[in-house]
Amino acid sequence: MSAETFQENVNERTSREVAESARETEWNRPSFAKGLYLGRCDISLIHPQPASFYTENDDGEEFLRRLTSLLERLDGQVIERDSRIPDEYLRDLTALGVFGIKIPREYGGLGLSLTYYGRALMLLTSVHPSLGALVSAHQSIGVPEPVRMFGTPEQKQEYLPRCASGAISAFLLTEPDVGSDPARMSATATRNDDDGTYVLNGSKLWTTNGVIAELVVVMAKVPPHSGGPGGISAFVVEADAPGITVTHRNAFMGLRGIENGVTRFNNVRIPVANRLGREGQGLKIALTTLNTGRLSIPANCAGSGKWSLKIAREWSNARVQWGRPIGHHEAVAQKISFIAATAFALESVFELSAALADSGQKDVRIEAALAKLWSSEMAYRIADELVQVRGGRGYETAASLKARGERAVPAEQQLRDLRINRIFEGSSEIMHLLIAREAVDAHLAAAGDLASSDADFRAKAKAAAGASGFYAGWLPHLVAGPGLSPRSYSDFGRLARHVRYVERASRRLARHTFLGMARWQAKLEHRQVFLGRIVDIGAELFAMAATCSHAKHLQGQGRREAGDLAEVFCGQGRLRVEQLFTDLWRNTDSADYKLARSILDGRHSWLEEGILDQSEGSGPWIAEADGTPLDAPDLHRRYR
Repeated sequence: MSAETFQENVNERTSREVAESARETEWNRPSFAKGLYLGRCDISLIHPQPASFYTENDDGEEFLRRLTSLLERLDGQVIERDSRIPDEYLRDLTALGVFGIKIPREYGGLGLSLTYYGRALMLLTSVHPSLGALVSAHQSIGVPEPVRMFGTPEQKQEYLPRCASGAISAFLLTEPDVGSDPARMSATATRNDDDGTYVLNGSKLWTTNGVIAELVVVMAKVPPHSGGPGGISAFVVEADAPGITVTHRNAFMGLRGIENGVTRFNNVRIPVANRLGREGQGLKIALTTLNTGRLSIPANCAGSGKWSLKIAREWSNARVQWGRPIGHHEAVAQKISFIAATAFALESVFELSAALADSGQKDVRIEAALAKLWSSEMAYRIADELVQVRGGRGYETAASLKARGERAVPAEQQLRDLRINRIFEGSSEIMHLLIAREAVDAHLAAAGDLASSDADFRAKAKAAAGASGFYAGWLPHLVAGPGLSPRSYSDFGRLARHVRYVERASRRLARHTFLGMARWQAKLEHRQVFLGRIVDIGAELFAMAATCSHAKHLQGQGRREAGDLAEVFCGQGRLRVEQLFTDLWRNTDSADYKLARSILDGRHSWLEEGILDQSEGSGPWIAEADGTPLDAPDLHRRYR
């Protein structure tokens, strides 16, 4: 093995160890989604859903009414045109308490549930997604959430009232050359025992709200010192502290009003009292915050799905082609059916996930991750279908439509705005790996050294014996279950057959996961496409179960037609699941990987001839911040 290859392996192993050390490994509360991957479909964990989900909260309903009244006066196209949220919009939202929706009342917030918070995000995003991004970056992952979960009483009293009253915050983790690999984090916070501070140096990229934030949570690596072990740690930092500069405001294909930038730290002194949790606990704090923080994306996606349905319905009735409204033509009708059924499922997935989180009785790590992954992918498909239904008008901007006298429908903008959700707070690829790690956790624990590429033959032989005991008790459970009985889940009515399918498919999924483990053992972790399909099957099953449960409740309230939506969605979902099962073993994965390696080696560079690359000469692929601050008007605007 060459020195370069050895170093690559060491770096990969180190990166995995860092990520693994931050992962929560104990399951003290039940999880419906985790059970799906083990062949245990316990519907009682999600149905009936927690009572708080369906109990109307007078304060929450009143807040949504007031928020709706305010948002009806705002113009999202002003944000789109100016690439900035007007100051007066932010002042009005602050006065209404939008920046403290989830913050407990004792600290000046509204103290509302995650369910109502998500519904508020739907409303905000329907005006312009930049509003939803601003609020969720502040409240889902910014200062309020980690301080609420990990802060000392003094820290809560210091920061939560400020955040509730409009002190915008941000979460700073990503670095220019780090991405999703925390082991390579270069920002450092060096302990200075002489004055009781940490000295922070480094730069952070894609800092949503960072351009205007008053408070930020920064993740930095603390070198080992005499008073502590060091490690990645979390700090609350005043954004106007000496040594902090915002060197660039990033511009994107969507979210035109987002205040996202590059933040640089040069010998910034942070009091020890500003550290959240213990030294070395930073990554765990970040991951724990994201567990429920990710649910802001499913909320936004559900709102987008609802809007797409409204536009598709109205347009498909109004637009006439060949003597009939276009919605009466089968090709368009199929798209409308997909949009409606999937929009209902998006709402169901968010409401279930939020209800489980609000109840505090279930472990929602996998539920939240699945909701984020599945919702971001499906909402984008809906938006793409809406553009197709609208035709040329779907591709034309709202401003152009308005200028020539037509209704200004921002369909193309929605497509651009939604695209980031497949990247935000963990890309779809990273989410696949994160969920897959939990899905195969029981297998890895049972296999022990059998799944380790570093173990010797004797260790593997011993591990094989232990694994045999685990599988001897587990595999028989996968043979039969309630999904085989035509009388099971009868309280779901005509939807019972879909719930039975979820149960049967869950056991089938577990069997296929076992086959993958038996075939590849330690190499299974490198079969990322296979694992991705395993995850996607579980995501579809989770969405089907959530949709049936949600429809059942709505039918009890008189919404009998909810069953029609759930029926069609589950039918579409079953087709997707069956295709994924087929693709597990019949695919071009090996050929794809081989071709990709060949392309990376330059063997097919001739295929790139005949074009001009206008990006050449524009700079390196990855650049550090140059330290030049933005002009004063762009920095730390106050909205209070």
